[in-house]
Amino acid sequence: MNSNYYCIIMAGGIGARFWPMSKTATPKQFIDILGDGTSLIQKTFKRFQQICPKENIYIVSNLLYLDLIKKQIPDIHEEQIVLEPARRNTAPCIAYANYKIKQKNPNAVIVVSPSDHNILDTKQFTDIINTGLDAASKQDWLLTIGIHPSSPNTGYGYIQYNEDKKYAQNSSIYTVKTFTEKPELEMAKKFIESGDFLWNAGIFMWSLKSIQHAFKEFLPEVDELFARGEKIYNTPAEKEFIQKTYQICKNISIDYGIMEKAQNVHVFAADFGWSDLGTWGALYDIRTKDANHNSIVGKKVKTYNTHNCIIHMPKDKVVVVEGLEDYIIVENDNVLLICKRENEQQIRQYVNDVQIDFGDKYI
Repeated sequence: MNSNYYCIIMAGGIGARFWPMSKTATPKQFIDILGDGTSLIQKTFKRFQQICPKENIYIVSNLLYLDLIKKQIPDIHEEQIVLEPARRNTAPCIAYANYKIKQKNPNAVIVVSPSDHNILDTKQFTDIINTGLDAASKQDWLLTIGIHPSSPNTGYGYIQYNEDKKYAQNSSIYTVKTFTEKPELEMAKKFIESGDFLWNAGIFMWSLKSIQHAFKEFLPEVDELFARGEKIYNTPAEKEFIQKTYQICKNISIDYGIMEKAQNVHVFAADFGWSDLGTWGALYDIRTKDANHNSIVGKKVKTYNTHNCIIHMPKDKVVVVEGLEDYIIVENDNVLLICKRENEQQIRQYVNDVQIDFGDKYI
């Protein structure tokens, strides 16, 4: 295992689209959302233990979740838990982790991954990440992973690649033409028909030197803030420095801030059974279903004339569902959500309305 390989796991989101299972106090990455006894962040940490030395895996999250991380991943040292005092999107969290890693190993080659993805073929995933890290160690690249699309999914971003410009040593790595945020359905269909678009998996690989150079060029205002603490990272003074830094740091994603602007971006076209578990619909797609295509969690759920629903109930709750088709039906604590599957993108708005009308304890 290469001692220069590092991993940054981003685990600070609240997963609002998985409400009411995912709430601010316990976001989806800390939930056993697949019902197999382990949380998504535990699965992610285990995958990267096959790629990086355990001590080289960093988890970036919110101050709120320190105890959850320590409880769910007892093997991790506290210095590997990078705590943000406020949410500022992915670029600041990566910049922060970069400087902590630089203090340890300026020759680091880094893979950055969300904490809440589902990967079916872990061996293929491991092989692709190792190949990508090796390429990133030799090339001045910002390398991302693109997934061969199976449908015109409007919940994912898309990457268009240049079919004529492949990496000589691996025919699955291409230069990138464009990034597109989540498109409308008709546009997504055109992307699929064109044959040169991939789903954006939000997984990145690069050398520390390459990504820091990109920050200096495209997000100098972010880089300058974190560079001020170069002699402070991994010392007792770090917490106070970061508290002040986040108060004035801009909110911006790594995609918008760097990846869409840089000229040295490449994509590794892959297929390892990937899904971004960002919505109930995405979870429905990978779960087993009954004869009526209902995905049910809960030991005492009875359905009649009900089809294509996702039903997620507490294990001892008796639930009877009759006459529904294509619905999301979820109960957690004191919240019950009943929503058409086609309207799941509205869940963020429902959360906002509930917070305004009934208070923070429900969200």
